[in-house]
Amino acid sequence: MQFGQIKRREVITLLGIAAAWPFAARAQQPGRRPTIGFLGANSPEVQAQWTAAFVERLRELGWIEGRNVAIEYRWAETHFDRSPGFIAEFVRLKVDVIVTHATANVAAAKQGTSVIPIVFAALADPVGTGVVESLARPGGNVTGLSNLFIDVAGKRVELLQEIAPSMRRLAILANGSIANTAPEIDEITVAARKLGIGVALIDVRREEDIAPAFDSIKGWAEGIYVLGDPITNTNRTRVSALALDARLPTVAGFREFAAAGGLLSYGANLSNQFRRAADLVDKILNGAKPADIPVEQPTKFDMIINLGTAKALGLEISPTLLARADEVIE
Repeated sequence: MQFGQIKRREVITLLGIAAAWPFAARAQQPGRRPTIGFLGANSPEVQAQWTAAFVERLRELGWIEGRNVAIEYRWAETHFDRSPGFIAEFVRLKVDVIVTHATANVAAAKQGTSVIPIVFAALADPVGTGVVESLARPGGNVTGLSNLFIDVAGKRVELLQEIAPSMRRLAILANGSIANTAPEIDEITVAARKLGIGVALIDVRREEDIAPAFDSIKGWAEGIYVLGDPITNTNRTRVSALALDARLPTVAGFREFAAAGGLLSYGANLSNQFRRAADLVDKILNGAKPADIPVEQPTKFDMIINLGTAKALGLEISPTLLARADEVIE
């Protein structure tokens, strides 16, 4: 059929296909294996469980690494000055979708490309940090999953106080350079004041800051709130050991902290978040636009109690609280 013979409806259809081309074309090209650029915030070892959950879910959806999909891995290892360079690599490689997490990595991805789809597996405040326009309609080339870490900060303080009712002074271990730190600190402070607990911020921006941070709160703090951050996550075993040596009960937002010896964690299951990120990648590789995929929020928060740590601290956990826990680590 000659172009002059094409009907108006067919022209509209062709225009619609052309508009979808930037996001869908590469996934639909026969014989071309789509590529995912995966930028981790930590080292491969530290977040192995999350990465494995992502790859396993991809496999369940029919995307088998090395067979019909390629994954280019890069690792910031908490050195986020490297992240823009990794994103630039993904752009040069013309990956079909970028998957990442942590505020600094997501910001680097958003600044690095407005064309390649971006999926964030875990982000505390995607609207407040300007990553998306709204949860329902993200807009642009970015979508993903919020972990609502900030929203449940007050609940973590309440749970820690329930386990350690005599606690009156709480140290907040946080990386003050991260954009979403201030809103979470505000939530912690409000919740603590309601319970008659004073707070102090201890800024930890490098691994080298961890030991001095504990020295600075010696004799003052009666509990520690550990903000979710790649530095504290990477050093979770060390943080937990220092807290135990100082006889301080701790709370954090990620399960891995309690598994590493922390007293208590309460938050979204990050392995599940990475599994759900694979579902979003599947949609994009099949032609969906990130702008049309709503940002997901967790509907369930897991409470993990490390009973061994509680006993070492001389803390009694009530049977009622133990029954409410999703997992008890002996």
